Parts: sequence; C-alpha cells; structure tokens
Amino acid sequence: MCEKGRFAPSPSGRMHLGNLFSFLLAWLDARAAGGRMVLRIEDLDPERTGEPWTSLLVEDLRWLGLDWDEGYAAGGTCGPYCQRERTALYDEAFQTLKELGAVYPCWCSRHQRLAASAPHPGEERDRGACACRKLSRAEQEARAMVRPPAWKAAMPHETISFDDLCQGRQQFDLARDCGDFVVRRADGVYGYQLAVTVDDALMGVTRVVRGRDLLDSAARQLWLMRLLGYCAPVYGHVPLLLAGDGRRLSKRERDSDMGALRERYAPETLTGTLTTLAGLPAPAGRCGPKELIQNFCWDKIAKNDIVTEL
Repeated sequence: MCEKGRFAPSPSGRMHLGNLFSFLLAWLDARAAGGRMVLRIEDLDPERTGEPWTSLLVEDLRWLGLDWDEGYAAGGTCGPYCQRERTALYDEAFQTLKELGAVYPCWCSRHQRLAASAPHPGEERDRGACACRKLSRAEQEARAMVRPPAWKAAMPHETISFDDLCQGRQQFDLARDCGDFVVRRADGVYGYQLAVTVDDALMGVTRVVRGRDLLDSAARQLWLMRLLGYCAPVYGHVPLLLAGDGRRLSKRERDSDMGALRERYAPETLTGTLTTLAGLPAPAGRCGPKELIQNFCWDKIAKNDIVTEL
C-alpha cells in the first residue's frame, strides 16, 4: 500500500510560521516514506473560511516548494477536496453513529459546554458528563419543539492507546481525558472531529502529521474510525512554535503571517530556518524541501514546543 500524507489547512486567515512548520514536517514525512501528498481544504464553517485565504494558502505552499499529488487545485479520485462539498459523506457517517447509539442530542449553550469541561486545579472531573445525555425521550422531544439540538459523541470510559511518531506512546481515557464532543452543530454544520475522521479514511490517508495541540484529537478520531469501520492512520504530533513571550502563534494575532515572511525571507532561507528549529540537519547552500528529504528522521525531531523570534 502506498503511503499518503496530507495538508489540511483551514482558510480562515493567512498562514503563519507555525502552520508552515507542521506542513513542512508533514511533507517531509510522506516524501521520506516514498508516499504521496493530498491537499484538503478544511472549510466547514462558511462564516469563517473561504476566499481570499484559500487561494493565498495554495500560493504560499507553492512558494515554499511544498507540492502535492492530488487534492485542491490538482484533482484526483478521492474528491471533492473541500469539506463544504462533502456534507453527504458526513451525513452517512452520522447516521451510522446514530444507529449505533454513539451520539445524543444536546441543547447546552457554548458557555455551558466550556464550563462543564474546565475543572478547578487538582479536581478530577469526568469531562464526558453532560446533563443532556441523561434526558428521557419525552424530554428530548419537548426541547426539540423549541429549538434544534446539536449532537454529541458519547464518550465511554475506555482507554485508547497509540504510538505517536514524535511524542511516543500515548494513552487516553476517552471520557476523562477527551470528553463528549460536538459531532454536528445545531445549524447542521459538522464538527471537526467527524469530518476529519471521514476525510482521512475515504481519502486513503495513512500518515497524519500536525501540531501537538491536537494530540488528544487522535484518541477521538481513532474511536470514531473503529465505530465506522475505517482503517486508522499513524499519527505524528509535532511541537508548536511559540512567540518570544511564550504565546502560541495564531492567525488572529497575525503572528509571522506569510505576507510578512515572504517580504523578509527567500523560501530557501525560511525552509532552512524551520528545519533547524525542528532539530534536523540542514545541508549547506540552497535548502529547498527536496534537499531535506534524505536527512529527515523522527528521532531527531524536537518534542517540546519551540520559542522563535522570527
């Protein structure tokens, strides 16, 4: 079986240095394994994603020398490659989860959901607890007459273990460490966890490399894949790049976005800098992505978050 990695950006703003860092490592991992790359656009939320960001991220990836074999702007047999065009596939998976009794309707507000998942320091709380999970059929029907519900996955007290390419052996109790999560919003928009699970499986992705902040998402997605009968990929969760004050880089704060980076650096300079930050040796001279493939090794990649002044 051919290995396949993926880029899965959300076009909600200009990409920043942290996005490029994880994308470069995802590309190197797939190419070092002799695999292919797919570009998927994660534009589930129509209010936050779209143009001009989609076109800009494609342009920025190409400027850096990160190519892909199928996906957005390239075509392929596993499309469509924009999530907003894949709703019918998510509908099918959602119906399967309903038939399995793995999801339940929820009328909690966003504020209530956040409060329920934030225990006080030192307090161990079951993050899976939700009052809506205990509603009777009659109570559910009464609330549904007032407004439509969101739908949540009902996390069991079950341990999910996996070997992460970067972070090593991982183990999560689904209910305690992950908690119930929204599978479909009340407005019908599908949640990240279900969409990504369906897309990775149906696009044949075998290698998922992304930021360390999504480590517990792997446990949720492995659980969903098992229920839906999918083959699971291997995961590699790389360190995050932090600003000089220790703050995580973000699009909202316009931290080192690609517009500024392209004005200050040549693509080879930026590639070499990201490689050094990761802990990989960079060859002398021009240092495009293709020149880095032979030096790629997971044992050399840093595990902890990295402060950068770029």
